[in-house]
Amino acid sequence: MLRFRCIQLFTSPFEAPFIQSFKPHTSISCAQMGSYSTTSSSAQNSPKLVFRQLFEKESSTYTYLLADASHPQKPALLIDPVDKTADRDLALVKELGLKLIYAINTHVHADHVTGSGLIKTKFPGVKSIISKASNAKADLFVEPGDKIYFGDIFLEVHATPGHTLGCVTYVTGDGPNQPQPRMAFTGDALLIRGCGRTDFQGGSSDKLYDSVHSQIFTLPKDTLLYPAHDYKGFTVSTVGEEMLYNPRLSKDKETFKNIMQNLNLSYPKMMDVAVPANMVCGLQETKSEAC
Repeated sequence: MLRFRCIQLFTSPFEAPFIQSFKPHTSISCAQMGSYSTTSSSAQNSPKLVFRQLFEKESSTYTYLLADASHPQKPALLIDPVDKTADRDLALVKELGLKLIYAINTHVHADHVTGSGLIKTKFPGVKSIISKASNAKADLFVEPGDKIYFGDIFLEVHATPGHTLGCVTYVTGDGPNQPQPRMAFTGDALLIRGCGRTDFQGGSSDKLYDSVHSQIFTLPKDTLLYPAHDYKGFTVSTVGEEMLYNPRLSKDKETFKNIMQNLNLSYPKMMDVAVPANMVCGLQETKSEAC
């Protein structure tokens, strides 16, 4: 039987995050489970999303800040933080009066060092998250179907391997209290008018094609797509746009595989530094199993 898990943060500073399984048809409110939660379901009191798209120019990486501003503690998370811009991002968190609880990665990056480890040294209460399939170190590991709550807002975890074995896409939830249109943070699996390479880190063009078509292109066509990188000045796309105009993934699978096999890309200049560091949450050396 398919089961979903829910990652939640208790309001007490003495209680740690936990992962709980529940059946898909079971309705369990955040308030019942002791997480950050508001009790009203009216439109006026529905969660208000704080959203910022941040850019690191050297690796052309996007970092995303999300928070539930309707909750008294304004719980927040960062997706794909970069070490070189961690101080900038944390300064913004403070300016906006947010409580950062999670630093999340879509995969083990090869072109920059994640800021997760550095952020944890500056904000000790922050928990790092990455997919279990990545085999990297973190405080919490997610699998397909998991939900990551920050206040009443949550992200669903979709497995999208192909660029790497452990790639996941984080998608905002579906429902009256969730941001609309939905938002998908695709990492390197799906870029705007492109996709991540598939020739290293367990990559597979066959898997990437299936991942995007089954896990992203099946979302509503107005779903906003936010990638981990862009090299042409784009900031956002939609599922509908990429289904029509993506020059790689709008093709049939065999054409896509042929395109990917003939990219002839150079070896990533940061790979030998970034991958070992990112396998331990961005810290080259760590004394504990989780960083």
